Amino acid sequence: MGLPLRSERRSTVLWTSAAAAVLALSLTACGGGSPSGDATATGTADDADASGEVQKVTVGVMPLVDLAPLHLGVDQGIFEKHGLELELQTAQGGAAIIPAVTSGQADFGFSNPTSLLIAASKGLDIKVIAPGGSSTGDEATDYGATVVLPDSDFESAADLEGHTVAVNTLNNISDSTVKEAVRQSGGDPSAVEFVEMPFPNMVAAVEQGTVDAAFLVEPFLTMGLAEAMKPVFWNWMEVSPDLMASAYFTTGALAEEDPELVAAFQAAMAESADYAESHPEETRSILDTYTSIPPETAAELRLPRWVDEINADSLERLIEISTEDGLLDGELSVEDVVLSDAP
Repeated sequence: MGLPLRSERRSTVLWTSAAAAVLALSLTACGGGSPSGDATATGTADDADASGEVQKVTVGVMPLVDLAPLHLGVDQGIFEKHGLELELQTAQGGAAIIPAVTSGQADFGFSNPTSLLIAASKGLDIKVIAPGGSSTGDEATDYGATVVLPDSDFESAADLEGHTVAVNTLNNISDSTVKEAVRQSGGDPSAVEFVEMPFPNMVAAVEQGTVDAAFLVEPFLTMGLAEAMKPVFWNWMEVSPDLMASAYFTTGALAEEDPELVAAFQAAMAESADYAESHPEETRSILDTYTSIPPETAAELRLPRWVDEINADSLERLIEISTEDGLLDGELSVEDVVLSDAP
């Protein structure tokens, strides 16, 4: 049974050239350098909720493993059950998605929490409404690690002092989690040099000695481990054993204007997350529909943990380390960025 929705359909606004131009800039969502999917994908709703209303919404997405529940939700009819038709606008990073949502060009978006915290601290109207992918809390299964050559002498994060680490984006969740790991190991994070590069280039850069270490997420972590790269530490777990590494968001303005719409999206995402978590093989199979991850890699990669509730403690930890690293403009609290009635 879908939640009651207002009768008029929200109009879908295409990306402006300004937002599209940002695609070429540095990616602000962790995993932003992963394989690309189609420019646009659409989930249709043939059946509406009990009121007969179907509401079209635009969602800014990226071709990342973390978004598998969203695509499964479309495929399994979960969103249509909640009276929603999704138009998925694919970007390569949050640099395009965040302004698209805050300007009203998209209703909802996906990003890593640090990007959202930075945007909110700058005064943008950001409200986190649902979790994306989370750490598994287990080195045997987690999906983000800083790796080095197999025969290197690096044994802990503190050993990175005076060395170079590749990250996909500077001054964001990638390097801030490395810095936190170094701090917790008793090292000086200011003595680590970070080099920005796309994820696909990192393993070769480590092998060639261009950098000493690299922070990898899936599918590049599985590829790196296949090349015998040695994990030094697991970034998400260094911050929190159940770190919420990605999230869905909207604006406070939309939540106030149409709370039923936001609630319907939240309910559909929660159901989709539960479905993905309990159907890992279907989750792996859906990756082929929106990413360029080879099936043989999809069969082996480490999946995030998908939950149906926002992890406020995890966000608080990210606020703490982002503040420590000088990423935020002024003070920020969890209450400032999470929709008050979010699950």
